[in-house]
Amino acid sequence: MTNNIFDGIPIFVGVVDAGGFTAAARQMGHSTSHVSKEIARLEERLGVRLLNRTTRSLSLTDPGRVYYEQCRQIADDAADAMRSVTETHAAPRGLLKISAPVSFGLGYLADALPAFLSDNPDVSLDMEINDRMVDVVSDGFDVVLRIGELKDTSLIARQITTTQGVTVAAPDYWRRHGKPRHPSDLTAHTCIGYSLAQAPSRWTYQDHSGRPIHVDVTTRVLCNSAEMECALALGGTGVTRLPEFACRRELADGLLEPVLVDFQRPPMGIFAVYPHRRHLAKKVRAFIDFLVDRFGA
Repeated sequence: MTNNIFDGIPIFVGVVDAGGFTAAARQMGHSTSHVSKEIARLEERLGVRLLNRTTRSLSLTDPGRVYYEQCRQIADDAADAMRSVTETHAAPRGLLKISAPVSFGLGYLADALPAFLSDNPDVSLDMEINDRMVDVVSDGFDVVLRIGELKDTSLIARQITTTQGVTVAAPDYWRRHGKPRHPSDLTAHTCIGYSLAQAPSRWTYQDHSGRPIHVDVTTRVLCNSAEMECALALGGTGVTRLPEFACRRELADGLLEPVLVDFQRPPMGIFAVYPHRRHLAKKVRAFIDFLVDRFGA
């Protein structure tokens, strides 16, 4: 009888993932002897030893490591294929782990998520709201919301909407210090910088032809929170730059006044970023589609 090319692969992957024959046998519902025989048959068919095993330890040989990586991909692809079929008509379900910047999370997601949860009763959320640059894969997130330039090309991104950067201060600050007419005038002002920016004390604008204007400002305060920047600006501490969504209410109420509007750079994208997967889980697709429908305009 001709051996199937996939014979032994699930058991081999299971043994490596479980770290041993006995643990793998227990997880897969086989006897330890059956698992051992399947691995022996696989090694005989391939003509190489895949595993170094003693009574106390198990490790991959060099050929075994190469073979495992390929088999692991085959197993993942098979699981993705099964999900793509079984989830075709199923409702989104499961735990959705999300990371979002504080300003966007509190100002927009907080108002929108009740509608998403109402539309998707089988989905639950694990949310991390902060401004740190999380690792989508190693931190185990399903979706991460990011603003501005994306640098990790190994991830998939879908643009949700855009936001404009604004340079603002309190009306009282402008009365005391005067409004800048050109970005270079900012060198005479006290500024509040965002410490997580690549160059927090270098602010970039553009002239009418689109050429960049770089200004090295004096940042009396650096902080990693747009909310704190906004609060300090409201208190008259100085000038700051914020995404428009982070101070929209303060602008609408006249508590902050924008300047240099003719020198602002093009709008920044707000993106939903997620790991590369051939078959995107329905809960992830449903959430991203919801964000586009809600904020895309």
